[in-house]
Amino acid sequence: MLAAHWPTTSEALQALQDELSRLQPPPWRPAGDYRVGAVFVCGPRGSAGAGSAGQPGWAAAVSGRAWAALAGGLGAAYEPGLLALREGELLERAVRALPEAPDVLLVDATGRDHPRRAGLALHLGWALDLPTVGVTRRLLYDGEGVWRTPSGLWIHAAWRTDVETAQEVVSSVSGRVRTPAPLREARRLARSARSYSDSMPNPAPG
Repeated sequence: MLAAHWPTTSEALQALQDELSRLQPPPWRPAGDYRVGAVFVCGPRGSAGAGSAGQPGWAAAVSGRAWAALAGGLGAAYEPGLLALREGELLERAVRALPEAPDVLLVDATGRDHPRRAGLALHLGWALDLPTVGVTRRLLYDGEGVWRTPSGLWIHAAWRTDVETAQEVVSSVSGRVRTPAPLREARRLARSARSYSDSMPNPAPG
C-alpha cells in the first residue's frame, strides 16, 4: 500500500526517517550485466519557490528501454529534508508502473547526506525494495556518504549502496555529458509528459 510508505505530516515523516536511518539492509554490489534505471519528477512550468500541496506533478521512470510516465498531485510544499512529503508517492507510482524493475535506481535526491541520514533516495529504495543511488547538484547537509563527479554532481549512497558502489554505478552510465544517461532520459520523459498536458485544451465549463 503506497500510502503506508509516505507519511503526510512532517512529524510522522521525521519519525520514519529516524527509523530508516537505523536499518542495516544487506549491501548490494554490481555484478555482471545489471540494469540501471532512474526516476524523475517535475512540477508545473514556471513555478517558483517552495510550491504547495496539490500542485500537479509529472513523473517518469526508465529501466533499459522500458519507461513509464504519469501525472499526479504533489503532496506538500518543498521543505529541506522533507522532500519525501512532496514527491515520494508520485515517484513510487512511476517506478511501479514499469513492466520490469531495474537492478539499481538513480534518484534526483539525497541519501545519507541528510539531517536524519535518510533522504528521499534512501526512503524510495526502502519503499520499492530496490537498491538506490542519489544524484544531486548540491549537498543538503554535511556531505556524509557522497562522492563528487568531475562535472560537479554529488553522488549519494542510499538504500543498500555505499559510496564506492554509488560511484561505480554512476560511472557506468555517464558519458561526456553531466547527467547520467538514465536520469537524463527520465527527466526528458517527465518534461515531455508535462508539455503534453500543457498542450491539451482545458475542458469547457459544464
